[in-house]
Amino acid sequence: MTPFGTRLREAMDTRGPLCVGIDPHASLLADWGLNDDIAGLERFTRTTVEALADRVAMLKPQSAFFERFGSRGIAVLEKAVEDARAAGALVLMDAKRGDIGSTMAAYAATYLDPASPLFSDAVTVSPYLGFGSLRPALDLAAASGSGVFVLALTSNPEGAEVQRSTAADGRPLAQLMLDHMRAENAGASPLGSVGAVVGATLGDAGVDLDINGPLLAPGIGAQGATPADLPGVFGSAVANVVPSVSRGVLRHGPDVSALREAAARYADEVREAIERA
Repeated sequence: MTPFGTRLREAMDTRGPLCVGIDPHASLLADWGLNDDIAGLERFTRTTVEALADRVAMLKPQSAFFERFGSRGIAVLEKAVEDARAAGALVLMDAKRGDIGSTMAAYAATYLDPASPLFSDAVTVSPYLGFGSLRPALDLAAASGSGVFVLALTSNPEGAEVQRSTAADGRPLAQLMLDHMRAENAGASPLGSVGAVVGATLGDAGVDLDINGPLLAPGIGAQGATPADLPGVFGSAVANVVPSVSRGVLRHGPDVSALREAAARYADEVREAIERA
């Protein structure tokens, strides 16, 4: 398969640089007039995929909101991944897995093995058991043409106590992780397949974000950041940013036209902000 970074760059250039989250939490289901049950989950997910999968670069289902319904929720997630990819969207599974050894290898196989029913174009992972603990995911992603998005500087305020701490060699811990990602992407063109998760709400990130890979930027919309904030956070790496919007788009459902219009508006605003940078 063509490497994920290449496919993502093409999708960003043709469909616009935007990732839309699929986050069916209870309050959002209620806003759509749906019950917080498997029927509501299925209706919400199907509507979102049908509205957006043929026009946005990437969809990002949050696995936890499906897992809470047990095996029936996972079945809905499997169907969403299949349908979204069939419609042309890249699927980033937001699972934030992080472990060691055979357990990390099992997580990797769940999302990055083409034989898995949850096979996705990419998965989010946590490196804070040591970047080397991610090796099973990194290797399987490279073999299957998939991607890995590694948490670096997240938008939650609690993250700073770990991510802004100082590594043994004096670098900020987040910078150490970003440097590892840059090494993984060395020589890739037009874009590496190992991305970083960096919150759009951070202001000046204070680290070198030029990793030759994609930068997933949560925080646009409900968390307070706007597309106009992106150049200030990401600097010279802003062209590789994929902003992630969830509630800012999903709150316009269940009307399909309104969902599509909201996503298109965000994509246009992001493109304009990047072009002005």
